[in-house]
Amino acid sequence: MNEIAEALRTAFTLIVTLDGDLAEIVGLSLYVSVSAVLIATAIGLPLGAAVALLRFPGRGFLQVLLNALMGLPPVVVGLVVYLLLSRSGPFGVFGLLYSPAAMIIAQVILVTPIIAALTRQVVEDLWSEYAEQLTSLGATRTRVMPTLILDGRFSLLTAILAGFGRATAEVGAVMMVGGNIDNVTRVMTTAIALEVSKGDLALALALGIILLAISITIGALAQLIHDESERRGQR
Repeated sequence: MNEIAEALRTAFTLIVTLDGDLAEIVGLSLYVSVSAVLIATAIGLPLGAAVALLRFPGRGFLQVLLNALMGLPPVVVGLVVYLLLSRSGPFGVFGLLYSPAAMIIAQVILVTPIIAALTRQVVEDLWSEYAEQLTSLGATRTRVMPTLILDGRFSLLTAILAGFGRATAEVGAVMMVGGNIDNVTRVMTTAIALEVSKGDLALALALGIILLAISITIGALAQLIHDESERRGQR
């Protein structure tokens, strides 16, 4: 117990004093996750809206695929990205393996299906509600995409936050393609795993506290956005 108490005291000291190593790991984690979520959002929002509104061959299969990929195993993504970026892989010439770029690619693959699938559901529900009115105004399914995305922005923000939560908590894929290299690709989740294996509980606890705080913040924001959406809907 004394050892754990001492580790906790040291962990809070590291946080309060903004320890350099701690700040570097947290900063890289946020950079990788935010970058991945922005890219996934740029892909997932229009993809989800297109699947919801457009009619094309294979639409049903794509819808099922997006839902299935929401639970895509991270280690499988890590393996695929590793094979693609390795020296013998098709993109090995770019030298991206064991870099933040590789970690971003892995997280984009993990997060995009979440955002796309949730966007599809939101846009589909909005289209069911407003289809008759929009059709009477001469709007086509393609033209109403931006309108429905804007109208469902609160629900879509919740979807984006869910994607960000998935990204920040990811360890398997980023460990495989990033290598957990000190001062290069070490992020919060991989650093926690490493420090625990080394017996350095102080740094692991400090990172765990920060990661937990981020998770709680994401949950709180999602709830606030949901409440705001319901409040506006009751007007």
